[in-house]
Amino acid sequence: MLAVVQRVSEAKVEIDGQIKAEIDQGFLILLGIHQTDSEEDCQYLASKISGLRIFSDNDGKMNLDIQAIQGRIILVSQFTLYAQTRKGNRPSFIEAARPEQAIPLYELLIQLLEEKLGFPIQTGTFGADMQVCLTNDGPVTIILDSKSS
Repeated sequence: MLAVVQRVSEAKVEIDGQIKAEIDQGFLILLGIHQTDSEEDCQYLASKISGLRIFSDNDGKMNLDIQAIQGRIILVSQFTLYAQTRKGNRPSFIEAARPEQAIPLYELLIQLLEEKLGFPIQTGTFGADMQVCLTNDGPVTIILDSKSS
């Protein structure tokens, strides 16, 4: 499971011209689910994301987690993170989990994050054509891979 965690000062997701999710300071997370992913991958990412200290303290050091700054999260499923581009110019997505596997894992990660953080996680809509707008603060972007140590 791959999570691209972007520290944002603002972010929103629009679907068909309607705002589906919108936050000020926090994380915009793009989530890729691999066909070999399981509940263990969700547990790992929920723990990492909830404890990730990438917000600045009073000394300007990245030392604060999302709860310390009272931030919020938008989580967007993005199967294209598992694009295979080695051969040819058209990406292949065969390693990305199919919806029947990916949706329950996506929903589990949302639930685990809500339990750990104590606030609702905003989302896009799985499989929808979305417009994602953000102001990356820093810029700070961290890639979490549940398969690497």
